[in-house]
Amino acid sequence: MAAPLAKFKLFFHVPPPALEAVKAAIFAAGAGRYPGPGNYTECCWVTSGTGQFRPGDAANPHIGTVGALEKTEELRVETLCVGEDVARRAVEALKRAHPYEEPSYGVIRLEDF
Repeated sequence: MAAPLAKFKLFFHVPPPALEAVKAAIFAAGAGRYPGPGNYTECCWVTSGTGQFRPGDAANPHIGTVGALEKTEELRVETLCVGEDVARRAVEALKRAHPYEEPSYGVIRLEDF
């Protein structure tokens, strides 16, 4: 029997108007699929909050102005990636679909108990 694939949690922040496009991109890359008999797909958790940043002199911000502190509504999305290859493809898709120069994201390796 083959060893189970490693599981990862991908999380990122996105402005509300870009949510559906970014979710579609990561789901197309294989994120959000739960293994097992239920065959669940496009699974994620979305919460809202306020993001803050100050674009530097060389920035080309999607939102805000260079040098000015910006506070904006953002959504945090969390989803499962089964297999390191899926996690890497999902991050690549996230970066391509996200409107920000530098999207805020993280990947955490999960333990299976």
